[in-house]
Amino acid sequence: MPGGGTRTFLEPDHYEASLRQAQIEAVIVPRDKFSARLTWGELHHLQVLRCEEDSPRLAYLQLAPSLAFVTFPAGFEPLPVWRGREIQPSDIKFHSRGERLHQSTSGPSVWNVIAMDPAQLERYGRALSGKPFSWPLEGRVFQLSPNLATRLPRLHAQICRLAQTKSKMLSHSEVARALEQGLIQALITCLTTVRARINGYAKRHHARIMVRFEEVLVEHLSRPLQMPELCELILVSDRTLRSCCAEFLGMTPTQYVLLRRLEEVRRALRDADPDIVNVGDVAHRFGFTELGRFAGRYRATFGETPSTTLQRIPEARLAAL
Repeated sequence: MPGGGTRTFLEPDHYEASLRQAQIEAVIVPRDKFSARLTWGELHHLQVLRCEEDSPRLAYLQLAPSLAFVTFPAGFEPLPVWRGREIQPSDIKFHSRGERLHQSTSGPSVWNVIAMDPAQLERYGRALSGKPFSWPLEGRVFQLSPNLATRLPRLHAQICRLAQTKSKMLSHSEVARALEQGLIQALITCLTTVRARINGYAKRHHARIMVRFEEVLVEHLSRPLQMPELCELILVSDRTLRSCCAEFLGMTPTQYVLLRRLEEVRRALRDADPDIVNVGDVAHRFGFTELGRFAGRYRATFGETPSTTLQRIPEARLAAL
């Protein structure tokens, strides 16, 4: 049923949970105090998202294979890096089925999403373009002409503004259908009239290495992984892994591993009961054995001590009071 809304987040995992409802699995690693706003609009055959984030962060996204995804930035500086490539304001990314990719931002950013059933998109593509239209095996980036670079974001923004200010209007079937037809028409024009930039072999190979890197991290978040072991598990050289992480994340592998482990500690502390859990137990669970050094790194990363996080009442318990 058509509709929409907007919500503000102060915790990255709450933001991740809302993205998950849109069939986007995400791991968000903030580089500063986190806040974000997510706006969504559901139409008949597609959904749109506007993701506004107020601080720099890293993210690893996994897109549901059941939907066709197109994403594009809102054109603000600094430019984001998606899958190792700096995305220009006039770029849109046509994702492959079930694509997994890294995003990094060095400041506040906005990114937009259009998602719909692949069969519906292919049907519309054939009908509107008059030629065969199919979903690509590899993700592609399209650099739009000035006219198209204005039209598609404008239609997307129109839907998001209604979702933010007049969400009931989106529930009217005819309003939703008119907005949807305009957006699909603009999208098909972009995807069928603009020549795509396809990543070369080296970029695709590096992207596969980074996906494997994430798989290894998930399996070993409870302890620190040093470079020799990381490289052995991923089956790459030290030099290659460092190069890939610099390209995709803007940091070394060990820096990223540390950030991921600190973020997991923070989530565990925030959701724990301070009457029965202590900081040391949680830190040890994720492989931090030197508590003084851990506390210093934690405070430098999140702007507060681990004990402060532990004492904060999480939203779930606050609602039950």
